[in-house]
Amino acid sequence: MSAAAIPHTLIKGTTGDWEVVIGMEVHAQVTSKSKLFSGASTAFGGEPNSHVSLVDAAMPGMLPVINEECVRQAVRTGLGLNAQINLRSVFDRKNYFYPDLPQGYQISQYKQPIVGEGEVTVELDGGRTATIGIERLHLEQDAGKLLHDQSPTMSFVDLNRSGVALMEIVSKPDIRDAEQAKAYVTKLRAILRYLGTCDGDMEKGSLRADVNVSVRRPGAALGTRCEIKNMNSINFIGQAIEYEARRQIEIIEDGGSIEQETRLFDPHKGETRSMRSKEEAHDYRYFPDPDLLPLAFSQSFVDGLKASLPEMPDQKKARFVAELSLSPYDAGVLVAERESAEFYEAVLAKLANAGRDAKAAANWVINELFGRLNKEGHDISASPVSAAQLAAIIDLIGEGTISGKIAKDLFEVVWQEGGDPRALVEARGMKQVTDISAIEKVVDDIVAANPDKVAQAKAKPQALGWFVGQVMKSSGGKANPQAVNDLLKAKLGL
Repeated sequence: MSAAAIPHTLIKGTTGDWEVVIGMEVHAQVTSKSKLFSGASTAFGGEPNSHVSLVDAAMPGMLPVINEECVRQAVRTGLGLNAQINLRSVFDRKNYFYPDLPQGYQISQYKQPIVGEGEVTVELDGGRTATIGIERLHLEQDAGKLLHDQSPTMSFVDLNRSGVALMEIVSKPDIRDAEQAKAYVTKLRAILRYLGTCDGDMEKGSLRADVNVSVRRPGAALGTRCEIKNMNSINFIGQAIEYEARRQIEIIEDGGSIEQETRLFDPHKGETRSMRSKEEAHDYRYFPDPDLLPLAFSQSFVDGLKASLPEMPDQKKARFVAELSLSPYDAGVLVAERESAEFYEAVLAKLANAGRDAKAAANWVINELFGRLNKEGHDISASPVSAAQLAAIIDLIGEGTISGKIAKDLFEVVWQEGGDPRALVEARGMKQVTDISAIEKVVDDIVAANPDKVAQAKAKPQALGWFVGQVMKSSGGKANPQAVNDLLKAKLGL
């Protein structure tokens, strides 16, 4: 199902409804220890100009040499996007002057990219999905970085990023609203992280998006687009799209026309502003780079990379639903990040009866663990509770050693202090009371003290819950809830 075929948000203007059309160019830094055409380091955060080779600095006579690992990573990404892999591709020079581009051109790919058409399926609210087409993926060099705050009269240039390999992933104009755009970037980031081809760190600039936005009457021809550059936050992408769409609608409804241009998003003001008029492809005077042969590899090279791909998010989600009987929602939450899915599977591997407790494990991972991590601003890698500890808590519930309420108390102890859950239950006397005679005394006392509630329960059996609550409270939450229920029904003749 194409994005255009699913319900999406129309924007109401003063003269009727408008449809937003969005396409994205996502720049993903390739996971590689060295740059695309040189052996210089790609490590983040070095001293300015400390990771620069003679090639990156464009010294005369220096020739680029392709990094095979970057080629592998691009092909693996293409396979993860269900895309066509082109066995022959060409590197081109994209000519434009910029102070942090020492060569005076960027080595990129134009008419013959390494990866052709593919697609990404995204999940939306209400269980809906949309399939976003991928136009192409090509390899190119990153530029350096200008530093404007080091001197009152000069700008400094840091070439550490110059020559770092980027994958530019270009979507088709299939995205129809901000929700779909955010879901697309989220899913694309997850795919890259599953593959290990990009770390997806948007704060460090490893993943950034140029967002092309235009508006039209529903079903009409495409309008003039404006490009919002260098977006490095999924929430900001949504805000920028909503602002830019309304800005364009207001101009058109006031009798104006949209000029094709490049814009920037100001997150403090929540608005876009003009940066420069948009260049067209011919302005860059693309031509094949004379220093690089066409890039060619065999189908067996591609097949070997395909065979080594990890299980992807959609495959893992389908398996969790089919084999573990999880709901599509729960499975989707668990597979959203590779580390989350791996943590859940590590919990399953430690359970005494994974088949019985897979759903319980999902509930504990999503609701208790993820909920607590989100509340405290941690990700799964910083969890104080390990997969083995969580599995032990779930096993203790499954065995009837502890109740669900005690389990939550035990989780809190493990979170705060660590330790073996089984040993903690023994040492702190947290075991559930299953001895009927011990529970019976508590039940008898509460029944005898509340004849009015007994009458209510006999007239309306749902009122039994009050007695269950009182018994559990009196036992410090240690009484077995099922035993309490059964005993109360017997005592009250229900």
